[in-house]
Formats: sequence, C-alpha cells, structure tokens
Amino acid sequence: MRSPIATGGLIAVAAAFILVFLSAYTVTPRDYALPLRFGEPLPAKIEPGLYWKWPFIENVEYINKQVLDLDSTPQEIIASDQKRLKVDAFARYRVKDPLRFYQTSRSEKGAELQLSSILSSAVRRVLGQATFAAVVRDQRANLMEKIRSDVNREADGLGIDVVDVRIRGADLPDANSQAVYKRMQSQRQTEAQQIRSQGTQNAQIIRSDADRQVAKILGEARGKASATIGEADSAKAKILADAYGKDPEFAQFYLSTRSYVETTKPANTQVVVSPDWDYYRYLRSPAAPGPGPSTGAPAPAAPSASAPSQ
Repeated sequence: MRSPIATGGLIAVAAAFILVFLSAYTVTPRDYALPLRFGEPLPAKIEPGLYWKWPFIENVEYINKQVLDLDSTPQEIIASDQKRLKVDAFARYRVKDPLRFYQTSRSEKGAELQLSSILSSAVRRVLGQATFAAVVRDQRANLMEKIRSDVNREADGLGIDVVDVRIRGADLPDANSQAVYKRMQSQRQTEAQQIRSQGTQNAQIIRSDADRQVAKILGEARGKASATIGEADSAKAKILADAYGKDPEFAQFYLSTRSYVETTKPANTQVVVSPDWDYYRYLRSPAAPGPGPSTGAPAPAAPSASAPSQ
C-alpha cells in the first residue's frame, strides 16, 4: 500500500502537468493568437512560437492571417453613358491588425458582411463614373485598382488589408444582351444581303462579258472559216478548170462517174432509161462509143430518180 506522501506527490505532479497543459499554447505561422482575459482582448501574439497564459482566467482566440477570398453578389450598375451593366466582382484580403479585427468584427463571418457592403459601394461608385467601354475594355485594370484603393481606405478601421479586387464579369443585363444580339444579327444579315447582291451583280457582269467575248470569238472564227472555205472552193474550181483544160475527155469521164455515184446513192434506187442514152455511155464502154459531147462540154445531166418499176 502506497504511503500518503507518495500519493500526494503523484497528485501534485498530475496537477502541475494539468496546469502546464492549460497554461501553454502555440502560435502557428498561419494564425494570430489573441489572448482574452475575462473576455477583454490583450495584445495579440503575432510571431509563431510557444506562449503562456493564466489558466481559467485567460483563453485564446485564433485569427487566420492568410489571404482570404470575398465574393460579392452580382449587381446592376448604370455607367456614366447611361448603359446598364451587370457586374460580378470579388476581393482578396488579409487581417493586418488582429486586435482591431476582433474588436470590430469578432469573426471572419462578421468581417465579410462589413467588407462585402464596402466592396459593393466602391464598385457602384467607381464604375458609375466610368463609361461602358472603359469598364468592359479600355480602363478595366485602372478601375479595379481604384476600387481596391477605396475599399482599403474604408476597411482600414476593420484591421483588414485588401490585397486585390477583380471584376469577374461585366456584361449587359440579359434583356439588353438579347436586344444587342438581335440588332447585331440584323446588321450582319443586312451586310450579307448586300454582299450577295453585289456578288450577283458582279457575276452578271462577268457572264455578260464572257458571252460577248464568246460571240466575238465565234464571229471571227466563222468569218475566217468562210474565207478559208471560199479560198478552198476557188482553189478547187481552179484546179478542176486546169485539169479539164489539160484533158477534156478525162475530165468528162471523171465528172460523169461522180454524177453516177450521186444519182445512185439512195438504197434500192431503180432508174428506167433507154440503153442508148448518151448519159450512160461510159457504163457501156470507156471508149465512149456513139455520139458524145463536144470537147469542153459539161457532163450530161443526171436523170431524176423514179419509183421502182413494177
């Protein structure tokens, strides 16, 4: 059985351990530690490390020292040129004075409620003095910096430092957007119709010019062809005349045989003539017995084709 002295020693050690455990606290690099004595804040512990407090008298509130995000509700703003904008902005902030932060906001939720109101007012005030084009395109970065500066000035009493403000979106309201889209669509359709009309007109001009060139080329070709045919016919007639003059009998024979071929072209042609007819004398004998045409006389006329004899 243990002695009372040993038991008391154990109790004292346990009590000391509990007192040390309740008296010690640590501060991490991510937080501030704010000791509270009977609910009243004391100077904050900023540097990381091990600290002590009075047990049962003091407790410690931890405040995040990292950069935090703040989202605001999208709001409609009328720009200086009377155009409506639907703006969605957000901010990033951090606590720079934990004691003042605790005294004014108590928690991150309370700070965000106050900071959100300040951000919305600054966004409405700064963007309301700018034009639609400046917000959407031309001076967006400068406007965001001006909003950050205004928010920082108003949030200084909260122990907060706003490190960045961004405009996530700045668009026309839905009703205005639809009207703008329809107007743009109508303008594009008008431009497309004008381009198609101009293209049709240009195509007609090109076709007309092509048709005119085709007609000119065909006319010139026909003229050259007619001239060539005329020259050929003239040369042919001259050749035939020269040949006829050199050997009239052969020429008569040649012309007669050509005439025979032309008159008997149709199939099953039957011609009833007298066998002594002078037209067919070359069919009887190449020597052309019987009376023949005088020298230089043309070949006899070919008989007209008659219907087949019964």
